[in-house]
Amino acid sequence: MKRFQPKFTIKNVLDWTGSANSTHKGDTEIAETLVPEQFTVAKVVRHGFPFEPSAMAYDPVQNILAVGTKNGSLRIFGRPGVDCHVRHDSDMAVIQLMFLINEGALVSVCADDSLHLWNLRQKRPAILHSLKFNRERITYCDLPFQSKWLYIGTERGNVHVVNIESFVLSGYVINWNKAIELSRKTHPGPVVHLSDNPMDSTKLLIGFETGAVVLWDLKNRVAENRFNCSQPVRCVSWHYEGRQFIVSHTDGTLTIWNVRNPVKPANVIAPHAKVPAKGLKPEPCTPVTKVEWRAVKSGDPYILFSGGLPYEKQGATPSLTIMQGKTTTVLEMEHPVMDFLCLCENPWPSNPQEPYAVVVLLESDLVVVDLTSQGYPCFENPYPMDLHESPITCVQYYADCPTDLIPHLYSAGSNNLNRKKAAFSKKNWPVKGGGWGTGGSSDQEIVITGHADGTIKFWDASQVMLQVLYKLKTSKVFERTKQAKSLDGDEEPFAIQMMRMCTDSRILAVAGASGHVLLYRFSRVDTNTELPVLEIAIVYEPDEPDTPEMEAPPPPPPTPLKRNTSTVSSRSVDSASLPSTPRDREATTNPVGSTSSGEGVKDNVPNLRVKGGAHKRSAGFQPDLCCQLLWVDGEAPAMITCLEINSCYGLMVFGTVTGIVIVDIMQKTCLLNMGTPDLYGSCDPYQRTPRSPKKTKSQGLGDIVEQCMADPERCRPNTGSGMQEQNGVCTSPTGGGGGGGGASNTSARKMRNNHDPAAQLKRNRSEGSFTRSRSSSMSSLDKETREGVQSVTFAESYTRKTGMIGKLTRSLSADSIKSSMMVM
Repeated sequence: MKRFQPKFTIKNVLDWTGSANSTHKGDTEIAETLVPEQFTVAKVVRHGFPFEPSAMAYDPVQNILAVGTKNGSLRIFGRPGVDCHVRHDSDMAVIQLMFLINEGALVSVCADDSLHLWNLRQKRPAILHSLKFNRERITYCDLPFQSKWLYIGTERGNVHVVNIESFVLSGYVINWNKAIELSRKTHPGPVVHLSDNPMDSTKLLIGFETGAVVLWDLKNRVAENRFNCSQPVRCVSWHYEGRQFIVSHTDGTLTIWNVRNPVKPANVIAPHAKVPAKGLKPEPCTPVTKVEWRAVKSGDPYILFSGGLPYEKQGATPSLTIMQGKTTTVLEMEHPVMDFLCLCENPWPSNPQEPYAVVVLLESDLVVVDLTSQGYPCFENPYPMDLHESPITCVQYYADCPTDLIPHLYSAGSNNLNRKKAAFSKKNWPVKGGGWGTGGSSDQEIVITGHADGTIKFWDASQVMLQVLYKLKTSKVFERTKQAKSLDGDEEPFAIQMMRMCTDSRILAVAGASGHVLLYRFSRVDTNTELPVLEIAIVYEPDEPDTPEMEAPPPPPPTPLKRNTSTVSSRSVDSASLPSTPRDREATTNPVGSTSSGEGVKDNVPNLRVKGGAHKRSAGFQPDLCCQLLWVDGEAPAMITCLEINSCYGLMVFGTVTGIVIVDIMQKTCLLNMGTPDLYGSCDPYQRTPRSPKKTKSQGLGDIVEQCMADPERCRPNTGSGMQEQNGVCTSPTGGGGGGGGASNTSARKMRNNHDPAAQLKRNRSEGSFTRSRSSSMSSLDKETREGVQSVTFAESYTRKTGMIGKLTRSLSADSIKSSMMVM
């Protein structure tokens, strides 16, 4: 994001307006100070965990960490605040990363058999050299410490050598048929491991997939020793003395070999297998995908590996095993382990490495374990890796916030954060390389994320690195039930759909997936309050379509119908009176949780039940009001599509595909509850006659519908269709009464379920009535989607110079929402 000083002269700024120069002679030319480049979108920073990580590398001298992903991206992490993101030209997965230790360079290996050398010493890392293999597939690479040779193993079992300075093939090739024994008649398989002897860099250890391990003499170009493992090989790690190495296998075992004794292994370890009877082999376990053997100056060495669990526990939590002497510790992880590596004090492979931490790359997280503290605690990760701890469903960004907002949010969330910090290691974050740049902003910026489990997180985005300030759990307001689901049938009934916050008044409105809207107010002290509940049913009675072909019986006397209704729960505060609407609203008298059928059909009940009684509210955002949409005749309410709040007028508005609701958040009452057909029809109390010219061309059904929406006079209900209004209450001959009153009333109420996606828009040309039907016409389907309220906003438009404040507030809020609402 590029920052500049606005001059408000935008002539010819956008390219497509450059040709429309209508300057007349005599007009004063204004100097143009803005250029199109200032309006381009530029990436400022990338937050969160790398998507689908696949490889990892660490520079022990510069203390920087690199993570590669399956889409070709690279993330480089250093000290808190040091974060760099680059990507390859292609979207191929990164299968391996290797640092040129203390040289500011990185080698990446991609799945398209290409290698790239990155220069990290410049401000923006870039690729210096690239090398592509066309005839062989790359399976494993190794770059020894302070070596100029890069060893590349292929799927055919050959090993190539690349000069790291010129990044070209040297011509030195180790063919697989020369590495294996002459008596072997089968192919050894792809190369799965390459590493040189810590004490002698001229000896290269080659591991083949089928179980053959060869110690190759680079100087004499011969195989010095060959080790035949009984199980396939997955990984190999040297002891720092260069006399032994450990091999991990696919059956969950570890074998330790002496370099001078290739006949049989010196030791066979089955860490997680059950102890068998004498003469029997241990039971097989899952493959040990990676193993590392790290020594310390005083004490037993560490053996770390991933995998190797019994097959009966294969579905259990992923884990990392740490063995030191006779002690075996299994660290359970929340996500599958992709890779891990030890952080050591000494980068020289011929000396004891002195490991102090282990970095574990998980599928959706990055964990660093402290090896020097009791119990192996984890370091507190300063990076926002837990952005997707629960899937993010919505995001809000607020800039130029009040200066005291961030400190107050941090103070409110500090108690919870301090309890979490007690479980972390007391030591500082070990990845401490790099230096801070000029990023960040002096403005107070906040990012709010809504999650699928109903939690809301507040982040400080003023600097390059996101810092969590406060966490709010909206699910605490509701009673938990196992059968609870969202309106669309998902398993996340508390998922956050929309959020709106007023940074000045610190009022937060949250819309959830169960047709509920929660209003929160910020408080710096704990309180003990009861939550008012406002239950709203958005229903309406459409006009009945005319059927002249059939003779209808004489209609019974008209009966008033309950239209758009709302009620305040009995658990509400005394000030939350029954709502009233401007014209045709009537408060319901049904108790909370009532049903219309003894068979369990949901009617006049919300999707979730709010906890009753007074509850203790911790400092921070405390619930002040809960608005819930109700089920009607077994049909779920429509999903909330838009939300807006105005603390100046004390109003909140939200819309659905069926209507719009305006709530007075001060009095906790419903001011307006109107279906979308009423917004276009003659029932709209705030209608305005459009002044656009009428169309003269031949009209089809779509044109008639659009004209009905534009001209409310043409959409006035037919007086002969039986629909009337008495005292502001809609009446209909189908509302009840007579012998068939019960069935007719049920049918009429089903027609009022205006969120039914099968209901289509239809207009009778002869009578000019604006009705809905269950037609399957595709054109009607297109017009149906236009009835949903997609956007709402508050706009200040003072139409009168004089008038009472209360009347102005109500008229302004309702009229401005109507005029600025986009209906589709």
